[in-house]
Amino acid sequence: MATEQDRRWAGSMPDAYDRYLAPSVFRPFAVELAARAATLAPRRVLEIAAGTGVLTAELLAALPDAHVTATDLNEPMVRYGAGQAPGADWQQADVQALPFDDEQFDLVACQFGVMFFPDKPGAFAEIRRVLTADGRLLMSTWGPVDTHGFAVALMAGVERAFPADPPAFVAAVPHGYPDVSKVTADLAAGGLELVAAETVTLTGHADSAAGVAAGFCTGTPLRMAIESRGDLATATAVVGAEMTARMGPGPVSAEMVAHVIEARPARS
Repeated sequence: MATEQDRRWAGSMPDAYDRYLAPSVFRPFAVELAARAATLAPRRVLEIAAGTGVLTAELLAALPDAHVTATDLNEPMVRYGAGQAPGADWQQADVQALPFDDEQFDLVACQFGVMFFPDKPGAFAEIRRVLTADGRLLMSTWGPVDTHGFAVALMAGVERAFPADPPAFVAAVPHGYPDVSKVTADLAAGGLELVAAETVTLTGHADSAAGVAAGFCTGTPLRMAIESRGDLATATAVVGAEMTARMGPGPVSAEMVAHVIEARPARS
């Protein structure tokens, strides 16, 4: 389960996240998820855990006639995302207590945010509450950590930097919710029923493995785990060197596996 620290982005983290991780790790899936959203033709969209606006921008492009409300728990992410995708209405919000009226949205979208929800059935119940009776939830969650090429190299780098006590954040949180049967059970506990679940494999491209290392080490909550153990710059350099040794210098690519889930309010 994610801790409160695991859910927090602060200071310069959004910039590092958007610069190094958004293009290579998150945008390929954002394009894919937005295309799915377009087939549903929603008019009122709520995005949860919108981060720096990677999916938000794709939703705005794919749904030009929809009203998009983008939210994130972290105020620095909201500020940054509003600058990246200004066509949406941005506000700070916690999925565990959404500040919206009942049945307000035709679509709720969440890309790689559900793993951070401390009470997943409770969060799904809130999503159910704000969805219209015929609305949909579209969300994605990472597959097992060994199915994500960047994450495998990253974990090897973290273990090299901290052999006695490597931070477990990557495997425990971002890749800690890969079981679709568990997701389905949590959805049901929150009043939602599974419509479809598809495992999707896409390829991410980055200018360098060291850049991906910098993104994870300085732009995600892994940063706090590193800083509690040692010097951030030194550790980031070690992780980057190990990732480069494994993936090669210059531009790099990696396959990434995720589950894309569509759900709707349960029919009694």
